[in-house]
Amino acid sequence: MDKSARDHLQRCFVLHRRAFGNSSLILEVFSASHGRLAVLAKGAKQARRGHPAGGDVLQPFRPLWLSWSGRGEVKTLVRSEPAGSAAELSGKALYCGLYLNELLVRLMQRGDSHEALFAFYHAALAELAAEEDIETVLRYFELRLLREIGYAVVLDREADSGWPVSPQRCYVYEIESGLRTADPMDRQQVVSGETLLHLAAGEPLSGPLAREAKVLTRRLLAPHLGERPLKSRELFRARGPSP
Repeated sequence: MDKSARDHLQRCFVLHRRAFGNSSLILEVFSASHGRLAVLAKGAKQARRGHPAGGDVLQPFRPLWLSWSGRGEVKTLVRSEPAGSAAELSGKALYCGLYLNELLVRLMQRGDSHEALFAFYHAALAELAAEEDIETVLRYFELRLLREIGYAVVLDREADSGWPVSPQRCYVYEIESGLRTADPMDRQQVVSGETLLHLAAGEPLSGPLAREAKVLTRRLLAPHLGERPLKSRELFRARGPSP
């Protein structure tokens, strides 16, 4: 991996960045070929000979070409170039973009290649920038991420019987086993068959369907996120409903 990454620029996005020392940055990077990795950008905060600081290009939501070197857990950035225009996110779309980035950092293992997810993420950023049906974008990204990390969710048939989901019935998703028909005495959150079938077919979500889908995907993500709250949700909550 190291020789390839050092000699060839890789398609990447910066998911998160933080200061390291007085002049450098530690980047959480999503690479199409190499998955998630940590990269040290030495001197990235310093402007040189009238040129802007190299870290100016190393921003989230901007497609990049990056190369790095090193054998340890934290690689060293060798070269960086823009690979296209940044997704212009503002308002709710910005918070949603931060949410997607935090999900990737929290749920992707380092070094696992996810080229299909990389393309899906790139497309999701463009859809958020267009501010078209943001709730639908989030729900399908969450489901795609779960599938890519090995936790695909079956939403169109019951787990034990294999019976197809009916749009007229209500269901409960058991984390350990899957879908079952809701019982009248159920205290768990139920979801309509109509919502499940919309999700399974990749159809747009709105109104009650969007609300039910949001509750469902939160339930699906919870075991993998653990107890530590998402910072992006806390930021979002300060201005309105969180993703």
